[in-house]
Amino acid sequence: MRIKDKINLDYDGLCKYGAITIVAFGDSVTHGAVGNGEINYETVYWNRLKQKINEVRNYIPVNVINSGIGGITAKDSLERMDRDVFSHHPDLVIVCFGLNDVNGTLEDYISSLETIFSECRKREIETVLLTPNMLNTYIADDTLEELKEYAEITAEMQNSGRMDSYMKAAVALAESMNIKVCDCYSKWKKMSETEDITLLLANRINHPVREMHELFAESIFEVIMK
Repeated sequence: MRIKDKINLDYDGLCKYGAITIVAFGDSVTHGAVGNGEINYETVYWNRLKQKINEVRNYIPVNVINSGIGGITAKDSLERMDRDVFSHHPDLVIVCFGLNDVNGTLEDYISSLETIFSECRKREIETVLLTPNMLNTYIADDTLEELKEYAEITAEMQNSGRMDSYMKAAVALAESMNIKVCDCYSKWKKMSETEDITLLLANRINHPVREMHELFAESIFEVIMK
């Protein structure tokens, strides 16, 4: 049963089908990372999504499992799927990887996403690919000294089109497998035409500021409630 249907359950339906359970499966952005060494579970996108669902109807409890781990890739997350995703019997799995995968090969990234999507589909779980934010486009003056070397690398990956190619391939894969797509990366690209997106990154590399998590939450909400 999809969330847009489950949200309208009555007492008998809630007894039969239970609360809404969402698993957010991803990296540091899903984990809740903001500034360097800072984690915020209140403003992270999946918590705001939970609140948005309950704003529509608060009778149905919404439980979100945070299965994000900072620094991890889709490939390295395959072995934890049973424990961190399927053991919770989710109604919805939000899949958000890419910010670390871009350091590896495109083949590893896409084949890992294909495995994740296939395993979710096998279990008939509603699944959404959430594309992440952009990387920095330059080294900001207030970038921490210990992060500047990596900031140079990530800026090159963004400016060279490498990050674009990873996101384009991920979206194409999801669409070919009939997986719902919430393409927030394209929204960041659109914003970059008029805004300095590096300043929308709390660590000036790859962690969006708190306010930008609202964009993720609103976008996912629109996708699952269609």
